[in-house]
Order: sequence, then C-alpha cells, then structure tokens
Amino acid sequence: MAKKYEVGEVVTGKVTGIQPYGAFVALDEQTQGLVHISEITYGYVKDVADFLKVGEAIQVKILDIDENSDKISLSTRALQEAPPQKKKEQPRKSLQDRVDENDANGFKSLKEKLQHWIEQSGQ
Repeated sequence: MAKKYEVGEVVTGKVTGIQPYGAFVALDEQTQGLVHISEITYGYVKDVADFLKVGEAIQVKILDIDENSDKISLSTRALQEAPPQKKKEQPRKSLQDRVDENDANGFKSLKEKLQHWIEQSGQ
C-alpha cells in the first residue's frame, strides 16, 4: 500500500472491476479494495452492475484492513442513510386471550359435556 489508510476513513476511488460478489475499487495507483455485494446498498442487490459501473468514481468508507494480506473491505452502504425500520407487529394473542368462554357460543355446552366425557372415558 502506497498511502496509509485507516478504518473509518471516507475516500474516493474508481471502480476497476465488477464481479458477482462485489466491485473492486482502486483507492490509488497501488491500492485496491473490495465493496462486497452486501455493502453496496440497503436491501437486496441482485446484480452489482445495476448500482456501479467500471470507471465510475465513487465515495467509499473503509470498513476493515487486513494487514497480513493487504486486503481492504469497503462500503458504499455505510455512507447512505438507513431506511426507516418497519414497525414490529404486535405479538399475536394466544387463543385464551382472544376467546372469552362466557361470551362465546358453544363453549358452555362443551364445558358442560367435558365432565361427562371424562367420566365416560374412565369406564
């Protein structure tokens, strides 16, 4: 690496190649990093080429630098505003919470017959 880059730094690079798993970005003449497909944008990315083009200058954030292999992990998603979180659904009520035995038609007759059925099954 020619220049010393730091994790968290935002830099401008040039897309040099696109693969099914991400895009390679040249940060300078000797340094290249990878924007993994999961770091391109929020949501599902089917094709990297739908978002990035070879030769395009883009801003990226440095996520990780592996000193041993000189591999740099980059992200364009980290520079985007996160979409609003969907509201969590209310937990479903259990059957007991949804049914009032005293109001529901049919439960009284079942309740009355239950004891009779229990007695019959013991014979």
